[in-house]
Amino acid sequence: MASTPAVRKARKSIGWLFALIVVLVGVIGIGIGQGEATVTPKLALDLQGGTQILLAPKTDKGDSISPEQVEQAVAIIRQRVDAAGVSEAEVTTQGGSNILVAIPGKVDDATMQRIEASARLDFRPVLSIGAGIPIQTTAEGENAAGESGSTDEAADGAADAAATDAGEATADTATGDAATGDAATADTATGDAAADEAATDDADASGDAASTDAAGTVTTVGGKIPNQDDSYWPETLPKEPGSTEWLTPQILAAFEQFSCADENIADVGESDAKRPLITCDLTKEVKYILGPVEMNGDAISDASAGLVTTQTGGSTGTWAVNLVLNADGTKKFTEISQRLYGATEPLNQFAFVIDGRVLSAPAMQGLITDGRPQITGNFTQEGAEAVADQLKYGALPISFTVQSQEDISATLGTSQLSAGLIAGLIGLVIVVIYSIFQYRGLAVLTVASLAVAALLTYLLLTLLSWRQGYRLSLAGVAGIIVAIGFTADSFIVYFERVRDSLRDGFRLSEAVEQGWKQAIRTILASDGVNFLAAAVLFALAIGNVRGFAFTLGLTTLIDLVVVALFTHPMLTLMAKTRFWGGGHRFSGLNPDKLGAVYRGRAQFRAQAPSSAKQERKQRGGRKEAQRRQTIAERKALAAAESKEG
Repeated sequence: MASTPAVRKARKSIGWLFALIVVLVGVIGIGIGQGEATVTPKLALDLQGGTQILLAPKTDKGDSISPEQVEQAVAIIRQRVDAAGVSEAEVTTQGGSNILVAIPGKVDDATMQRIEASARLDFRPVLSIGAGIPIQTTAEGENAAGESGSTDEAADGAADAAATDAGEATADTATGDAATGDAATADTATGDAAADEAATDDADASGDAASTDAAGTVTTVGGKIPNQDDSYWPETLPKEPGSTEWLTPQILAAFEQFSCADENIADVGESDAKRPLITCDLTKEVKYILGPVEMNGDAISDASAGLVTTQTGGSTGTWAVNLVLNADGTKKFTEISQRLYGATEPLNQFAFVIDGRVLSAPAMQGLITDGRPQITGNFTQEGAEAVADQLKYGALPISFTVQSQEDISATLGTSQLSAGLIAGLIGLVIVVIYSIFQYRGLAVLTVASLAVAALLTYLLLTLLSWRQGYRLSLAGVAGIIVAIGFTADSFIVYFERVRDSLRDGFRLSEAVEQGWKQAIRTILASDGVNFLAAAVLFALAIGNVRGFAFTLGLTTLIDLVVVALFTHPMLTLMAKTRFWGGGHRFSGLNPDKLGAVYRGRAQFRAQAPSSAKQERKQRGGRKEAQRRQTIAERKALAAAESKEG
């Protein structure tokens, strides 16, 4: 086979396609070896079954839930559990206020966190920090572990541990990169030892530190400072959220007695945004006094999970949640960073508080003016992605509790899947039979192209099932079946353009290139319309309809890849063979059978008929050629005949 530029280009295209398939197989193989990927695409709820979760709203007595709140919660939960857009989860209402969530397969902890969390994000200044669970001491001065030592030493050790547990989280610099540096440390549980000790003494002297129970311990409600008791607050409320004037003797006394071991702190998310908050971090190892809310989650325009990088661009290997603030949030956060930068510890720290719990309380080590702060802490990849999804899709208008959770069976099952696959196989057989009848030997290329398209579809769906949580539903199977017709239509357009070029008198190698130039424009227009329709349907629809739109759009893109990197290059190579290039009668590219007598510009080639049958075929070919003549060519032919006459 002569190595012409067209042949070399065809081989290169097939090589790129082969490399793509090898990469996909290799990546999926690595995932299977790690126990994360599966050999086949994961199935959706209607084909596999899954888990059904009933969520009930948490309300106080007398509170009512509006239909608007329920619908808003349904939309947010659907976005959270279907973050990739194609996992085929079903979220519906039940009884007017309850929400029923059906998810394919088993529900992991990260998904449950996405569903339950109200995801109220607040930005609060840090006023004081301490050990989340204070070390208890006996009358002999021994701590809970039985080690001798003074109470003051034990408290110092707890405070140091709290500072260590706070992590090395830092605020971003003005350029948005994570700044390096040690975390803020605290020598005592109240941050400023002298001020807090004096405040406590004053409280003891006054005898009005805080409300106490019979055992003499301070009582807090759900980790909150009771707003109903005005004695907890200064007579004149400070204007600055980060002012130490909030640290009244009553608040400091309540903070000293507060323990993160208290189960009631689960409700701190309902705290008053205009008042300080005593709360803990997610690990319950550090407790905080936080000032009033300075910003909330409405300032967030986007949130994503990513690895923390150093100023030089290197990765630290730890995960964080990256926020992008809107214009108002950027302006406000710039003011916060200007106030906190250079302040004494722990007043130079600010806390990212989600549902009343501190995600991270980094020290401000630079001016952040670009509106891109970063939440760091002891995140795993899954944890960071779950928090990012909660913040990105917004806070629930009401809180929910899981009322029931149960496994459900497939609504359609494998029998319906088998029926769908059989229908697809029947359609494929019909396409092959038509190709054989219409295109003879070219049917081999049609079948091979469909096989390559099927392989790419299978590999991509399997990869998306692993990396993006894709689930194949019966509607998705329908989208794949419909795509068989679209893909075959591209081949038909191409083959017909090649045969038209043969009828115009081009040699086969020339006809292949000429036909491709004409066919690719039609194929691009057709697939463009199909993809646009799939994209619009995917954007506007929900549930199973999105699964249909997704597979339809994916197979449309695959069709373009297969036609450009396989079908056209293979036909270029086939044109160099004796069977197709020589115009065998069963090749589908025989010029005589196509009526290739018209050469253009009113020029015909004469053929001596060898039989009556061949004469009839040639007359049919001449009639076909005459139909293809333009008016100008007919006039030119008539003029030429009149001159000869």
